[in-house]
Amino acid sequence: MSDKSSPAEKASAYRATLNMPDTPFPMRGDLPKREPAWVQEWEDKGIYKRLRDARSGAPKFILHDGPPYANGKIHIGHAVNKILKDMIVKSRQLEGYDALYAPGWDCHGLPIENAIEKLHGRNLPRDEMQAKSRAFATEQIGQQMADFKRLGVLGDWDHPYKTMNYANEAGELRALKKVMERGFVYRGLKPVYWCFDCASSLAEFEIEYADKQSQTLDVMFPAADPAKLAAAFGLAKLDQEAFIVIWTTTAWTIPANQALNVNPELEYSLVQTERGLLILASALVDKCLERWSIEGQVIASAPGKVLDHMPFKHPLAHVDKGYDRISPVYLADYATADDGTGIVHSAPAYGLDDFNSCVNNGMDYKDILNPVQGNGVYDPELPLFGGQHIWKAVPVILDALKVAGRLMDTKTITHSYPHCWRHKTPVIYRAAAQWFIRMDEGEGVFTDPAQKPAQTLRQIALDAIEHTSFYPENGQDRLRAMIAGRPDWCISRQRSWGVPIPFFLHVDTGALHPRTMEILDQAVGIVAEGGIEAWSRVTGEEILGADEAKLYTKSTDILEVWFDSGSTFWHVLRGTHPEHHHDSGPEADLYLEGHDQHRGWFHSSLLLASAIFGRAPYKGLLTHGFTVDGQGKKMSKSVGNTVAPQDVSNKMGAEIIRLWVASTDYSGDLGIDDKILARVVDAYRRIRNTLRFLMANISDFDAAKDAVAYGDMLEIDRWALARSAQFQAELLAHYKVYEFHPVVAKLQLFCSEDLGGFYLDVLKDRLYTSAEGSLARRSAQTALHQITQAMLRWMAPFLSFTAEEAWKIVGNSETIFLEKFCDLPAGDEALLSKWARIREIRDVVNKDIETLRADGKVGASLQAEVAISAQPEDLALLQTLADDLKFVLITSAATVAAGDALSVAVNPSDKAKCERCWHYRDDVGQNPAHPTLCGRCDSNLNGAGETRQMA
Repeated sequence: MSDKSSPAEKASAYRATLNMPDTPFPMRGDLPKREPAWVQEWEDKGIYKRLRDARSGAPKFILHDGPPYANGKIHIGHAVNKILKDMIVKSRQLEGYDALYAPGWDCHGLPIENAIEKLHGRNLPRDEMQAKSRAFATEQIGQQMADFKRLGVLGDWDHPYKTMNYANEAGELRALKKVMERGFVYRGLKPVYWCFDCASSLAEFEIEYADKQSQTLDVMFPAADPAKLAAAFGLAKLDQEAFIVIWTTTAWTIPANQALNVNPELEYSLVQTERGLLILASALVDKCLERWSIEGQVIASAPGKVLDHMPFKHPLAHVDKGYDRISPVYLADYATADDGTGIVHSAPAYGLDDFNSCVNNGMDYKDILNPVQGNGVYDPELPLFGGQHIWKAVPVILDALKVAGRLMDTKTITHSYPHCWRHKTPVIYRAAAQWFIRMDEGEGVFTDPAQKPAQTLRQIALDAIEHTSFYPENGQDRLRAMIAGRPDWCISRQRSWGVPIPFFLHVDTGALHPRTMEILDQAVGIVAEGGIEAWSRVTGEEILGADEAKLYTKSTDILEVWFDSGSTFWHVLRGTHPEHHHDSGPEADLYLEGHDQHRGWFHSSLLLASAIFGRAPYKGLLTHGFTVDGQGKKMSKSVGNTVAPQDVSNKMGAEIIRLWVASTDYSGDLGIDDKILARVVDAYRRIRNTLRFLMANISDFDAAKDAVAYGDMLEIDRWALARSAQFQAELLAHYKVYEFHPVVAKLQLFCSEDLGGFYLDVLKDRLYTSAEGSLARRSAQTALHQITQAMLRWMAPFLSFTAEEAWKIVGNSETIFLEKFCDLPAGDEALLSKWARIREIRDVVNKDIETLRADGKVGASLQAEVAISAQPEDLALLQTLADDLKFVLITSAATVAAGDALSVAVNPSDKAKCERCWHYRDDVGQNPAHPTLCGRCDSNLNGAGETRQMA
């Protein structure tokens, strides 16, 4: 450099001698533009298959996909679900497992039939409905699959499972046969949930509760044998007409009343009133009289058991001969004195308790009245109300009772009522001949004695719950309560688009064909070859022969859709995807869905696995909450507070959705809106900037040639690795139990405090000013290289695109996901505690420097000189840093002396500033050839280079 060079030229030349950071990893993520290319590359290179090859022979981890329904675009809830699954699978892959994930789709069922009816009209022939449904589901799956891939989800997209694949449809029939062999399937007339919009029965899982307005009614049933009633109450005779009074909220069931229920242990009173002698639960007499605005006097009392089989007449018996029938009293514990009158009216077709009570008291199935048709309209033959829809008939029924003189009172109430979870419309209980899976004791239609388990299905399932891990833990109580209280499972539906129940029923007796199990095997073969459509085309003559075919009817029922998805463990994990077969059987390590699936997929899967092989199909169950807006409100298109994942991906990048999912506590509801996403973008930038700094400072580092042995590294570099090892252990503990928001929160803190706020801050001087290949610089780069390698793996499960982008620059394999978490040097506790204290002292120094800066006495901290007084322990600790103390404090000079307590004196330096390293030193200009350089910069550039021990 010429002595005639200007100061500016010299400063510029000196800057060129610094080891300035450099990396092709850009500051801006430009995610919407770059991410699709990564998705394409993963697909083109068959990365999922490469991952399987890399982990061949490693312990398996199987997350079995709860199939989303193949209908409509994916929404933000789908994104949450799939991203959580992806993060778990990737983190297990990085732990060294062979982490398998085959995405699936639920393809049969009502929503698709409804969509086809909207597009092509109702009453399509069965063949046409099935063909159009299959084509529609295929189209929907293609659209959803593209969106899931766009979110960065890695899986076996080339071989997903679909419940409509012929092999899966056949597998489901095999599952049905197995459940039958074990003795759990029976046919029965029973009240089941019925949706008029579905025109089909519903399972317990398809019910949700919502408020509904109903009319309450108190109705009088006249005594049919007054003398017998008088005797029951210990009276010689009755002086007035006597009535038993019921209270109900379902006026539409009154036309089908066939009995009355009283509690045998409750006391009932005969009350004299202006309306006649009324029978009421004694405890409710005053409330009832007040409600009806009449006065009365109790003339006799007796326990409910004396009323057993006491005959009463239907309240409309004198209005129309179609109602001229007896309603006997049956004893039942479910009649209580909690509300109403203490007497329950019983319409056995429309209530489970009523049905059981009537059947147990000798009522024949064929005598049960069932006037409500599948569409909610009364049979046209029903007297007075035929042809009317039950909800519209309520005021007509009330009016008829009023005119007949049998209505004591009616009021409008709002109460919680079962609704169809698809249509959001009220459902009823309705008796129908259906196929059931039995929860408790009883015989099945076909049972192999060698296979029948000793326990009931309820007992097996409850026991299985005890052997399942739950995340969060409260899921266990929820599922246990549901299984403990649930009725038998109705598995049949009266629809077209679904897996057939391939039974033939005798035209006279309704009995199953004696070769039913063989026919099931035939059906399996036919469906495996040509799908459910092939079975639909099969005639009775082809299966049974011409003579027998005349005696049997081919069932048109299908298996309900929860049987489809609930049986996937059986035919996917052991059949269509044999690589997913654990040594212990068709059992997944984890099922993961929204918490509503305790009554859905978790529930049906548990029952079928318990029925087939006596245990749960999963080792663990993880549930997440629903997506809500920033105010915690449910998302709704009509309100306009929905967030479409496609829009976020296009504007900000799918990585932002992934980071939002990872940083949110999924055990509760997940809030999302523009403000929340803006905060996520800020968090993403901070993590990316830290990563970029790390990469920029190792751009000239070749680990194979330049790495420094751990024992030769500077102490602060060894501390950085020890801290990283300690931090990684924390993160991996969270990953192990599927906790992601602590991982993100701690990673941000690690980046901002451990790295940005301390280690990288201290390191800059050594990285930039030391000789390029010096031990001091290579020691720092060795630590940074290992931290970068570790950090990319920490990030990869959730920031998959960013980790892969960085890996292309600093990695040495095709994809980050082929790697395992780094094996960092074990944390040195003494080193960690020593530097934790040094950082505390540094914070005290920084506060004092800030005070001087606020007063305008110093600019940057390098302008300051620090003198520390410290007690013996701190003194000894700081003295180990020797001359490197100033580098840790980022000041130009630092001394330490003994004192009674920790105190700091900060003064502005009066020394000259080095133009290269910006330190204020008294040896600036000691070399006349470089009048603006300090001694250490001169040595680093032209001499042996400075020696650094600690920092």
